[in-house]
Amino acid sequence: MIATPGSTAAALAAKATTTTTPIIFAIGADPVAAGLVPTLNRPGGNVTGVATLNAEVGPKRLELLHQIIPAASVFALLTNPTNPVISEPLSRDAQASALTLGIRLHILHASSDGEIEAAFAALHGLKAGGVVIGSDQFFNSRSRQLAALALQHSLPAVYQYREFSAAGGLISYGASLTDAFELAGVYTGRVLNGEKPADLPVQQSTKVELTVNLKTAKALGLTIPPSVLVAADDVIE
Repeated sequence: MIATPGSTAAALAAKATTTTTPIIFAIGADPVAAGLVPTLNRPGGNVTGVATLNAEVGPKRLELLHQIIPAASVFALLTNPTNPVISEPLSRDAQASALTLGIRLHILHASSDGEIEAAFAALHGLKAGGVVIGSDQFFNSRSRQLAALALQHSLPAVYQYREFSAAGGLISYGASLTDAFELAGVYTGRVLNGEKPADLPVQQSTKVELTVNLKTAKALGLTIPPSVLVAADDVIE
């Protein structure tokens, strides 16, 4: 069998390779929209797995930044345009959230290390008060670079996974990778024991985590509102 945790592209590549070998995924994109399964309840075929909350909680990341920096009226969202299955709904939902909050949101694109650095350099010219980093496997592997650039440019930033805050990012809010991978691991075991992916509905991991890095907040001269601290699952001091 094939396990493709954390990567929509890998899951799609695996599906394109075989229609018989069982495939278990764990992704943040909508598996139906991505073309991995026809429906969540009846995946059919040789593919099933776990979908985490991603685009659904994307607007909340912008709201958290706005809570922390209420005086800012301009923010930015960094997305990977080569992954439209995630970047397009994320951009659409974030723009809708910005409209509700009465703020302006710039959409920036990056799909290489150089483009990430160029995007951060452009944020000052846009007078962005903070940046939301869109969920993407490409960004997942660059948590340290993203956190370092945010500090270098004195920009409050939020990303999906705790690894970003642990690397020096201000806050992270999103799905629990541990929870998603555990669910995918259980499915992997069930398939290895003889069950068929076609009979296993796609599971949805609904656990989300909020992490706040107070050391970074102090370096940026920010005071985290008590409402955010109370809601935090983890506070890094």
